[in-house]
Amino acid sequence: MIRVAVSGAAGRMGLRVCALLSERSDATLAAAIDRAPIASLPTLHRDTPIDAIIDFSSPEGAIAAAELAVERGAALLVCTTGLGPDATASMEQASRHVPVMLAPNTSLGVAVVRRLVAAAATMLGQAFEIEIVEAHHARKKDAPSGTALSLASALSDAGRPVPAERIHALRGGDVVGEHEVWFCGPGETIRIAHQAINRDLFAAGAIRAACWLAGQSAGRYRIEDSLSPAPEARS
Repeated sequence: MIRVAVSGAAGRMGLRVCALLSERSDATLAAAIDRAPIASLPTLHRDTPIDAIIDFSSPEGAIAAAELAVERGAALLVCTTGLGPDATASMEQASRHVPVMLAPNTSLGVAVVRRLVAAAATMLGQAFEIEIVEAHHARKKDAPSGTALSLASALSDAGRPVPAERIHALRGGDVVGEHEVWFCGPGETIRIAHQAINRDLFAAGAIRAACWLAGQSAGRYRIEDSLSPAPEARS
């Protein structure tokens, strides 16, 4: 049984993670962490045992979660986006002591898409131009999304960096999340797309990734590492 603490538990995603944890047989909610205690959920105590922390809070909350992970020897899954230099440095420091995963999108499908676009970029070569298009609800603050940037990172790792002007962000309505990578070549176009139908897929994906991460050694991991049986930590 993996004991999970949820940072940012009062937020939209945090509440869904807490709710889905109550339905699991392999994981349980050890503590719900937010600015103020949540009466219906367990609070964090000095002696609360924790195996993994899932963070859906803020850059400042992510830093606090990293400090708690090191203190308790817990795996750390950070799903918060828009991390600045201070938060990034905290994640790097924590990864020297515990397993740390930065996952702006915890969808299993997006993890697969990252691999697919990297493979496509390698096979298609320079003859194909690449564009990334993403859409989210009007309330989303960061643009482009962390997922779009992670797709760009996967493409860059495959030798095809995508300029900022070729990453397009759309904001409106109640769109949960849509991402599409276009490979435009001579006489043909390939599009690899992912559409999120509801937010529970991210909560379920976060729990799945945290349970996997709890069994790894100290280091940095990506969400797609959890697709492999025995990945190695990234330095």
